[in-house]
Amino acid sequence: MKFPVLLPNIFDYPFTYESDLNLTTGDFVEVPFGKSKIFGIVWDEFEKNNNKKFAIRKIVKKLDIPKLNKNLLNFISWFAKYNIVPKGMVLKLLFLAGKPVEKVNTKFYENFNYQLKRNSIKLSDEQRNSLSQINNSNKEFNVHVLQGTTGSGKTIVYFEALKKRLEKGFQILIMLPEIGLTNDFEKKFIDFFGFNPALWHSNVSKKNKEIIWSGIIENKIKVVIGARSSLFLPFKKLGLIIVDEEHDQSYKQDEGIIYNARDMAIARASFENVPINLITAVPSVETFENIKNGKYNISKLKHRYKNASLPNYEIINLNNVKLDKQTWISNEIIKKIKFHLEKKDQVLFFLNRRGFSPNVLCKKCVNTYSCPNCSINLVYHKKKNKLLCHYCGFKTSLRRDCKKEGICDFIFSGPGVERIFEEVKKIFPKKKIEIFSSDTMNKKDSKEKLERIINNEIDILVGTQLISKGFHFPSLNCIIVVDIDLSTNGHDLRNTEKNLQLYHQLSGRAGRTGKPSTVYFQTFNSNSKMISDITNKNPDILLDKEIQIRKQNNLPPFQRFISLILTGNNESILEKEAIKFKVAVEKKIIGKILGPVEAPIFRIKKKYRMRLLIRGPKSLKLQNSLASIIPNYKFPYGIKLSVDVDPISFN
Repeated sequence: MKFPVLLPNIFDYPFTYESDLNLTTGDFVEVPFGKSKIFGIVWDEFEKNNNKKFAIRKIVKKLDIPKLNKNLLNFISWFAKYNIVPKGMVLKLLFLAGKPVEKVNTKFYENFNYQLKRNSIKLSDEQRNSLSQINNSNKEFNVHVLQGTTGSGKTIVYFEALKKRLEKGFQILIMLPEIGLTNDFEKKFIDFFGFNPALWHSNVSKKNKEIIWSGIIENKIKVVIGARSSLFLPFKKLGLIIVDEEHDQSYKQDEGIIYNARDMAIARASFENVPINLITAVPSVETFENIKNGKYNISKLKHRYKNASLPNYEIINLNNVKLDKQTWISNEIIKKIKFHLEKKDQVLFFLNRRGFSPNVLCKKCVNTYSCPNCSINLVYHKKKNKLLCHYCGFKTSLRRDCKKEGICDFIFSGPGVERIFEEVKKIFPKKKIEIFSSDTMNKKDSKEKLERIINNEIDILVGTQLISKGFHFPSLNCIIVVDIDLSTNGHDLRNTEKNLQLYHQLSGRAGRTGKPSTVYFQTFNSNSKMISDITNKNPDILLDKEIQIRKQNNLPPFQRFISLILTGNNESILEKEAIKFKVAVEKKIIGKILGPVEAPIFRIKKKYRMRLLIRGPKSLKLQNSLASIIPNYKFPYGIKLSVDVDPISFN
């Protein structure tokens, strides 16, 4: 008997094999492919329009693994069409290093033994009302948004809702945007539920991933807390998906297979016919529009837990304050910090730049230190004493022969968190100070660091955007935004939305236990309205304005954007090919094509980059029209096309 088998590779169709085995759609099988043997899935349809005559090879064996359900197969097919990638490459996301996992020793599942503990957390009236609305929604597929001001107890509310689904025997997927959040979140989960969830992200060992993958498909593991890739786990009885910090840009996978994990999680919930809860303090514009047009349900927590007050805001106008040369902290801010430290308040200096300095140049020959592989400056990391490229990972030492004479005499332009750390250390030499960034918090000792921060054993933090994402620091009552102008400048169409979300999240780290708290903004911008807009207690006001601007200008979410990036080694050949590709595409797609133009970062990893942007109606017709062209278009050797549906970044 003949069977279609989808393989985890670049093909968009299954291959035909034969077997005497009793096989059904979704079964895992091993098959010969070329000179080797690989694993695949018995698919639900044969390859279409293949008139070639070929010898049909035999399936080697059926694996002893529960089969994939039809809902997941349908999701894989839809995901491939939506994101314009081959089905086989989507299947690869579901496998571990190209293969599924046969049964593991059941003793390994014991670490995840599911036994709910009783807890006696008293919910506020507002929390109980939100919980009731979520429980009423959590029966079959629908999207419910839990929007709550920072510190309002959103996590406890959805934990209670999650418990109801667990009691009915379902498996749960909780998605987080950053690996750095998982340790703190895992502790909260264990404290509440009394059992270990499975953690799923790139730092989990191969052996643990095999145990978790097998435990999920066998329905032995009930809860997974994971990053983007957890979306492709083969749940046996999925009953609820939760996307925490749904607005976070980190849900966008921007290398390899490009997709937005939040949007794909909503799609998977739809195919599985299970509810999905989106959790946020400030919704993304897309989510906000779907709430307004009635596609998504919403419940709100407007007050902080135990009625803790939100922080006050104070603007320090740097035009009226003289900063000493090569310093970024004003005397006025220093006075404020001393006041807070005397009260035993924890203090945070916020600057969304890793490293010591973003620009290094020689004052003799005036040459900047730029990446040889990418068209961006190298960032100096003083702790490592290296210049680093944040795009390709290139490293080099600071020492360099000067084009004029001797060794370069370098100067640093602009601060990163390491530089602010040094300045703070000089001002407060006796205080315990820590840097909180992805360079310091994705390491083995990060769990211990978090506990020291929570226990107020660290006096001052110097942090990047990572610190704004869901952490609970009971003693943090003072935040200094070193330079808000750095984040409010730029021409990103999502700039307003990003800043609204960032500064609401950041402010939400302060005053969570009820003590008075203040956020201080240092700025050269005399327009204080911009700061008051993005820190308004009701973020919906600014989101409403943003929606109107997007609607007037036919921008997402009212039109679909698809970004096409062509990369190649030769600049002139690439430019000609980009123009040629546009001509071939523009009359055949259901949309308008803009460009080609040089990408803002024109060179990454030694490859030049040309960008085209397609804008068109919000339907799969746009993707389908493009997908019919791309496989048949032959690019010259060395030129590669990347497709990004619903782009977040325009670099």
